[in-house]
Parts: sequence; C-alpha cells; structure tokens
Amino acid sequence: MQVRSDRWYDFPASRSKVWEAFLATGQYRRWWPWLVEFDAAELAVGQTWSCAVSPPLPYVVRFTLELVDVDPPVAVRAVVRGDVVGDARLEISENGSGCRLHLVSDLAPGNAALQVIAAAARPVVRRGHDWVLDTGAKQFVERAL
Repeated sequence: MQVRSDRWYDFPASRSKVWEAFLATGQYRRWWPWLVEFDAAELAVGQTWSCAVSPPLPYVVRFTLELVDVDPPVAVRAVVRGDVVGDARLEISENGSGCRLHLVSDLAPGNAALQVIAAAARPVVRRGHDWVLDTGAKQFVERAL
C-alpha cells in the first residue's frame, strides 16, 4: 500500500523565519509531542535523522530521514527508510505576508507487520498519516512561529 501525500499549508511568517525555525532541530520534540524519539544534528545534506512517531493509532513508526538535498530557505528532499520507506520533499514559497509550505511524499510500509496492518486497515493508516501531517503543521504555527 502506497501512501502518497500532496499537501499545502499556509504559515503566517516569512519563508526565512520558517526556515530559521526548521534549523532548530533541538526543539522538534517540544513542538511535536507525537515525535516520541528524535535524533538530528542539523538540517544539512548528508545528515541522517532518526525518528519515532506515535500517531493516534496503537503503534509507533520508526524510520530515518536521509537528507539528500537541502536548498536553504527553499526546499528539502529526504529518503525515508525503516518502518516506512520512500521519499519526501518540502518546498517553501513566499505567499503575501507569509509563506506556503508544499509537502509531497510517497511512502510505503517497510516491514511485514506494517504491510499487513496497511492492507487490512488502509483508511485507518491513511487517517493516522494525515493526522501527523495536519496536526504537525498546526502545532508548528502555534509553537514554533
């Protein structure tokens, strides 16, 4: 089962202010309590971030993000490996008095257990994925900007 996302979020801050917040990787767990484990040195090409996410479902998803393209303050592209596999791209553009974030990802279960869960409960898995993205964007505005 593939989980593809193509989402847009408007933020009430400039692209440079949003990028500056993204650089504060030490704050991520404070902003996003569902990010139950996180290890990242910096937002830079070649970095590998270790993550564990607890969506409102009865499991935790563990994965790494390998940052393969970082274009400050415009875009980040990452390869995802672990319980989920695939790729994700984040682009930030100016939008009037704020900015607009565009997130595109193409993910799939990376282990047999999640493949079974995803096949049996596709709408639930999709809802959990969307919850993390939408809640994360809202929490970012409330806590980081």
